[in-house]
Amino acid sequence: MTLSRALAIAGFVVAGLALLAVEWAARRPDSRVPTLGAVVALVMRYDVGGLPVGRLAILLFWFWLGWHFLAR
Repeated sequence: MTLSRALAIAGFVVAGLALLAVEWAARRPDSRVPTLGAVVALVMRYDVGGLPVGRLAILLFWFWLGWHFLAR
């Protein structure tokens, strides 16, 4: 395994752990941090001139994720 691949994997692991830590902090009683579901719901409601920009952003994010992790 090359160093750049190991650094990329480590970066994704750190990002995943940070996401879990924020979600854990959001679910504590009396927390002012929104949960991941609340953030996604807010993004999904975003429209510009009748065009569902938020839904398109979520769709493109899932496409990008699948392309990078499942396309080989």
